[in-house]
Amino acid sequence: MASPSSSSELPLKPIPGGYGFPFLGAIKDRYDYFYFQGKDEFFRSRVAKYRSTVFRANMPPGPFISSDSRVVVLLDALTFQILFDTSKVEKRNLLDGTYMPSLSFTGDIRTCAYLDPSETEHSVLKKLFLCFLASRHDRFIPLFRSSLSEMFIKLEDKIAEKNKVVDFNPISDSMSFDFIFRLLSDGTPDSKLAADGPGMFDKWLAFQLAPLASIGLPKIFSILEDLVIHTMPLPFFLVKSGYMKLYNAFYSCSDSFLAEAEKQGINREKACHNLVFLAGFNAYGGMKVLFPILLKWIGTAGEELHRNLADEIRAAVKEEGGLTFSAIEKMSLLKSVVYEALRIEPPVPFQYAKAKEDIVVQSHDSAFKIKKGEIIFGYQPFATKDGKVFENPEKFIGDRFVGEEGEKLLKYVYWSNGRETEEPTPEDKMCPGKNLVVLMARVIVVEFFLRYDTFSVEVNDLPLGPSVKITSVTKAAVKV
Repeated sequence: MASPSSSSELPLKPIPGGYGFPFLGAIKDRYDYFYFQGKDEFFRSRVAKYRSTVFRANMPPGPFISSDSRVVVLLDALTFQILFDTSKVEKRNLLDGTYMPSLSFTGDIRTCAYLDPSETEHSVLKKLFLCFLASRHDRFIPLFRSSLSEMFIKLEDKIAEKNKVVDFNPISDSMSFDFIFRLLSDGTPDSKLAADGPGMFDKWLAFQLAPLASIGLPKIFSILEDLVIHTMPLPFFLVKSGYMKLYNAFYSCSDSFLAEAEKQGINREKACHNLVFLAGFNAYGGMKVLFPILLKWIGTAGEELHRNLADEIRAAVKEEGGLTFSAIEKMSLLKSVVYEALRIEPPVPFQYAKAKEDIVVQSHDSAFKIKKGEIIFGYQPFATKDGKVFENPEKFIGDRFVGEEGEKLLKYVYWSNGRETEEPTPEDKMCPGKNLVVLMARVIVVEFFLRYDTFSVEVNDLPLGPSVKITSVTKAAVKV
């Protein structure tokens, strides 16, 4: 790993790039980003053009949804870290970047994710989330394993029905919804909600995030797609019915959370809208992407990794007499594999902030001054595949984070809106469920290799994460 030069040695350079003509420049960059180049090539070509991992560009959606699409782009592991420093950057209303969806999608309130830590309500709400999750710590593994058990029953039924080719995503989505509802509320979703809930969350998410995505139509329809989802925000009324069903379900089953919120001075309605956002946007939306990512990278890594994982997992579970926190802590390869998946394809690829003051950021070879008020954008898949930090950054290396040297690299894993070596607090914007997400990722891999020796997958891209089809599985010869 290369060490960055000291700040005194780094030359201060003007930020290269530009925004083009007003209005037209934003449209051009949008078409490059979605249709002519695609996301990765959009950034890669500009890094090559400017010979810099810091440059100026317009980020979608642009006109007419965003009033100002101009950003400073950060694409290396060092400059990216400024996005976590809330003493120097502001996060107010920047969750989705240069635009903010209508408040109608969140009950006409700004939920915690849109608040800056400088706002008092942010700390109150995030502390509520952190304490609530901590109070349910003992339920994490039993509840998740229960939901996973149902998922594997469905998976094996589908394998039997469809000649061993199974679409993993919808089965994973149903499991995720079941687990999240049971964890965050005091009840269990009825059969109707269990069947419809994932789809209702999917539509609610899609209507908010559509301006940031392409649905992959043939290029001949690019202009039509652009006009429909990138020039005008999609209206809430088309998903209002589903959102209110979700809201009412959580409201009626979440008395313990809502009562605690009232003690903190938050009325039940505001608390419930925040809970639905946490459940749907943060938790379900994250799991919807994360679990297929895990299956994609582990499934394509090959049988040697599968064999090593199976041996480690089964030995630890046998030694501990079951799947426990202490058993998982003994699985060094498992932990590394999960971190590697989070590094190579972070579930949330974008981070935004606004400079509170003039800031100097340092890449590996230069320093750049960002002016107060400028929007800063980080594309995480490039930052966490920085070749000056990670060897063979584009390759999935399952044991990358094993051992003392490997663990030193964890400070460059940023999926949670912070360094993996740090913990979330009420005063930052790090994911409040950071440790729970890592735990769930580990448990789902454990459960796979307690059941199967190996499996293979077929992978395609979706607007939100990968599509994974399981094409074959080999059941474990000996069950632990």
